[in-house]
Amino acid sequence: MGEVLDAGSVVLQGGATTRDAAIDEAGALLVAAGAVSQAYVAAMHERETSVSTYMGNGLAIPHGTNEAKSEIARSAMCFIRYAEPIDWNGQPAEFVVGIAGAGDDHLTLLSQLAGVFSDVDQVERLRAADIGIGYSRALEGGARKYESLGQRDDGCVSAIATTIEFHERIGAGVIEAR
Repeated sequence: MGEVLDAGSVVLQGGATTRDAAIDEAGALLVAAGAVSQAYVAAMHERETSVSTYMGNGLAIPHGTNEAKSEIARSAMCFIRYAEPIDWNGQPAEFVVGIAGAGDDHLTLLSQLAGVFSDVDQVERLRAADIGIGYSRALEGGARKYESLGQRDDGCVSAIATTIEFHERIGAGVIEAR
């Protein structure tokens, strides 16, 4: 499996105010990443009508139905954080992680996410991270260098490290092909 979480797929200031709009926002990121077709986004909504994708601890993981697997070009995920929790079938979702898993990749992705979001300290660090609209990631050679897709806030190095740690923890055995 190649890279599944890229810079353009991390949004720390989500704009949606409803569950359906949050699913659209996550779906649009997956479409923009070239991972899924627009039909997959419709299947994300379809899944939500049959079973809630709210997982607890402020996390919702919208994903398409099994019938929509053919709409996945490659495995990918997106991460959106909301300052005001989204009402997700009566539960507060602060984090929405959209998933498109080719083959059985979705099981691996769900397992990795469960590990992060079952750790209350990790969730609190993700909640507190404040790096504006920028995105940071570990780059070549394991050196921690930072790129920004917007305004960079140099005063938030520890928040950037938290985001990188999230990227690396999710990515252990998942994000980079081995």
